[in-house]
Amino acid sequence: MSLTVTQFKKDFKKRLHEKYAIEVEDASNVEWYGALGSLVKAYYSKSLRKTHKQYIEEETKQAYYFSIEFLPGKMLKSNLLNLGILDVVRDGLKSMSIELEDVMEAEPDMALGNGGLGRLASCFMDSAASCALPVHGNGIRYDYGLFKQRFVDGYQVELPDSWLQGGNPWEVRRENKAVEVRMGGTIALVPDNSGNLIPRYYNAKVLRAIPYDTHMVGYENGVVNNLRLWSVEIPVTEEGNYLTLEERQEVENITAVLYPDDSNYDGRQLRLKQEYFFVSAGLQSIVNYYLRSGQAIEELPEKVAVHINDTHPAMCVPELMRILLDEAHLSWEKAWNITVKVMSYTNHTLMAEALEKWPTQMVEEIVPRIYQIIQEIDRRFVADVSEQVGCDIANRTRIIQNDHVHMAHLAIIGSHSTNGVAKIHSDLLKNVVLHDFYLLYPERFNNKTNGIAERRWLQLSNEELSGVLDETIGKTWRKDPGALKLLEAYRKDKKVLKKIAQAKQHNKKNLAAFIKQEYDIEVSSDAIFDVQIKRLHAYKRQLLNLLHIVKLYLDLKENPDRHEQARVFIFGAKAAPSYDYAKTIIKCINEVAAMVNHDPDIKGKLKIAFLPNYNVSLAEKIIPAADVSEQISLASKEASGTSNMKLMLNGAVTLATLDGANIEIKDAVGEENIVIFGLTTEEVYQYYRNNNYNAREIYENDPTIHRVLNAFIDGTIPNISREGQEIFDSLVKYNDEYFTLRDFNDYVKGQETIAAAYQDTERWGEMCLMNIANAGRFSADQTVERYAEDIWHIEAVATEE
Repeated sequence: MSLTVTQFKKDFKKRLHEKYAIEVEDASNVEWYGALGSLVKAYYSKSLRKTHKQYIEEETKQAYYFSIEFLPGKMLKSNLLNLGILDVVRDGLKSMSIELEDVMEAEPDMALGNGGLGRLASCFMDSAASCALPVHGNGIRYDYGLFKQRFVDGYQVELPDSWLQGGNPWEVRRENKAVEVRMGGTIALVPDNSGNLIPRYYNAKVLRAIPYDTHMVGYENGVVNNLRLWSVEIPVTEEGNYLTLEERQEVENITAVLYPDDSNYDGRQLRLKQEYFFVSAGLQSIVNYYLRSGQAIEELPEKVAVHINDTHPAMCVPELMRILLDEAHLSWEKAWNITVKVMSYTNHTLMAEALEKWPTQMVEEIVPRIYQIIQEIDRRFVADVSEQVGCDIANRTRIIQNDHVHMAHLAIIGSHSTNGVAKIHSDLLKNVVLHDFYLLYPERFNNKTNGIAERRWLQLSNEELSGVLDETIGKTWRKDPGALKLLEAYRKDKKVLKKIAQAKQHNKKNLAAFIKQEYDIEVSSDAIFDVQIKRLHAYKRQLLNLLHIVKLYLDLKENPDRHEQARVFIFGAKAAPSYDYAKTIIKCINEVAAMVNHDPDIKGKLKIAFLPNYNVSLAEKIIPAADVSEQISLASKEASGTSNMKLMLNGAVTLATLDGANIEIKDAVGEENIVIFGLTTEEVYQYYRNNNYNAREIYENDPTIHRVLNAFIDGTIPNISREGQEIFDSLVKYNDEYFTLRDFNDYVKGQETIAAAYQDTERWGEMCLMNIANAGRFSADQTVERYAEDIWHIEAVATEE
């Protein structure tokens, strides 16, 4: 959009007067933010109306991305960038003695996700709008999100994240789009005058689903899509509401927190209610919108695509069947044909325990009509497959097994497409994890390697490096991330390498100042900043990182004067509230940090900073400052990873196993610009086949590993008598599930390679440049365009460019 500084100042002052009846100089950061957010929303309102009208008039086929998580981060700066007015607004505020960064601090992170799954969904929303693709999000408007993480005596403590307390200027409550969602009760199928069986609900709980729309602004193209988030309310009837306080709380809990504790039955029930709630509300909303256009329900696949992001929204399949059968009164065959054409599914895990399955009794109790439909889908599937290929494969792939509903099976059977999110992940799905389904539906399986929105992860979070790129290769890369490849021509240019290094050093100094101010940890920006930021999970092997740190510490204690490259190890990770082992690892990292950071013998050569409450805003501070990207999951366990892409985009060198998208990063940057270590997937599966891994033998025969593990149980590391023993036992007594000890020495060698390369300034600079230059391959823009063409069959609309 076109905007001058003069016009912006006039608009801003007017909005501040209207909203708060206050002068600029008397307002607080919160009031500046409220006024600016409201003004920005007004700036894109014309584009929003135009986009919506265009979709209707052109009868555009639209895709709807269902995800239980979205992790947008702060929206203000992103919207300013995408509208093309970031510099104008920054200059206008500065002329009124206001720093944009101060205003941004007043904006809370939208607490709608946890990790890679939610951030991927948000990157896709940004990319879809920026690529002018008609794609909208559908999720839950959590009152408190996941949790705010704090450390108390080294332990993770979970606090509520009241992110909505001050309001959310980006959302619009759509009261007139509310729908009703039924749960519980019993169902009777009663024939009508035409002989159709019509469900009758008895004693069902009716919930009111209220949509809140947050608009996704495309990058300088006038396209604005929608992220619809659902909040639960208790409907008011003519008879009034006669719910007890406990019953009201039970309803409100449905959209209270992301991922309620599922270690007990009540928690699992709540999770299932959440999943059906947003699936039912979203699909009703989509079908209502479609029917208002006057088109026949039979033509739904020509105008609507629904994407199931992981298994949480898998009930999209039976819920659309319910709508088509019970409300549109289609035959089963017609309804099923429509459903399969509309639905597509992304699998995000190779781990069996992460593929959701629910007790049949629970499903029948909470969503009885949906359970009836799942039973019929299952019955017809088994009959059909048994006839085609025999009972064995039918029984292995059926939806209902051992009194559980397998949600991944439901999603695959009810969709026309199933994709993995990295080449190796998709290959393992086809050849191992979902092999039987691949034999049944080979044409449905495909790969879509994940991507990231470079606008947020470079243009917004690393303005220093972005400026260097503009000077060096021009600005084409800002709209076409593939143009970053132009940077390769400068790999031997000492001036360019120096500018990139200066940008990195600037970011490291900023992060060091932040760590000192917020956590009172003194770190040197001349040290290697070694970063591992992701969910805390055993397979991601934060523990491997920790064992190496303990080795370095013991080596320095033994010889304080030894030459050792100074390092700062930075962690960011939350553990699920019920995941005790992950919490044990957090405690151990924090106690090792306390020991190392305060030991004068180490002479500052080693520091650890575990930054609590890792979220998008914290990532935006850490990633531009990272020298080393830790991607050290056990090969065959990580579906893709996206922190690996964000870190390489910002010039970090990847230390990685051949897992997930690390393999494709290696192919992109070349073996000389990444450090690979550890078992391969084939070697991991060989251990599984032969059942011959012996962690105790490694412990007993390797003096380095012996010494490091003993530090956890002999008092060397203080305050972890219970936790240290648990770590030791998990590795030695219970045979090291994720082969941490097997990969340890190779990991140490990888770290030594990193340290040596870092000391060769030109060599390190070239490695950084080559990572930046090849990061365009992992743009979410390209990923979403592949989804659009291959799976959703939607096309970009004309834009204002």
